[in-house]
Amino acid sequence: MHIEKLASDEVEGILEGKCWVFPKIDGTNASVWLSDGKLQFGSRKRHLHEGSDNAGFLASNKDSFNLLKLLSHNPSWRLYGEWLVPHTLKTYSGDAWRKFYVFDVFDEATQRYLPYGDYCALLHNHDIEYIHPLRVYTNPTEEALLKPLHENTFLIEDGKGIGEGIVIKRYDFVNKYGRQTWAKLVTNDFKAKHARNSTPEVTELQKTVEEKVIASHLHYSTIEKVYAKLTQNETWSSKLIPQLLGTVWHDFVTEEIWDILKKHKNPTLDFARLQRLVNARTKEVLNHLL
Repeated sequence: MHIEKLASDEVEGILEGKCWVFPKIDGTNASVWLSDGKLQFGSRKRHLHEGSDNAGFLASNKDSFNLLKLLSHNPSWRLYGEWLVPHTLKTYSGDAWRKFYVFDVFDEATQRYLPYGDYCALLHNHDIEYIHPLRVYTNPTEEALLKPLHENTFLIEDGKGIGEGIVIKRYDFVNKYGRQTWAKLVTNDFKAKHARNSTPEVTELQKTVEEKVIASHLHYSTIEKVYAKLTQNETWSSKLIPQLLGTVWHDFVTEEIWDILKKHKNPTLDFARLQRLVNARTKEVLNHLL
């Protein structure tokens, strides 16, 4: 599931009901399920196998008796979570790393995401790590959400600040487009860390539509995460530059285009120019490498 910013119309109305507020952690997406009695592993986009891992997720968990036992008793479940390896946020405590933290459970039999209360006890009984809610609200205001946002120290080393942000789930929520969607709020500190811009100041009136799109939708954290994923299993070298640029461009278009169309009111875009700007921003962020 793609998590939408709370300000997006994709999650308009999500706060009108019982909301579960969870800490958002900064690792790499991972999933586990059962097929023919054997554990299967995935990243956000790939079915993992020997020789094609994701930051050691499969290698570290392929012999997990706890995962196998849980899924053998619940074979229609698919566990979604975060495999905590270093990306942008480096302030997690030493014993938090290289663990799988479940944040969602999808039941293939009923085709629904299970509410937290339906799966937490079973995960606990099988000694499987999972993300606990910070708060549960009924009809919260955005202002009320600032408290858990700024008190989120889940897995963070003492004295090292707060986490990336929070995720808001309302399990009975379906947006106006007919999709079940979660919302997110990201801390100002985390956003500020990725708001660096060394290019000269240009007024809004002087910017082309493509420049406005890049400024509002291509986040530094997106670029750094692509780099982190490429170098999890391979040492960085210049031969990876085409793959890096191509992956950033692919992820930018596939993940942001809908929000771009809505925010900029179906603009006419020069995609060749847009790609050049994406490449330029990527080189700017990673100028020490490219």
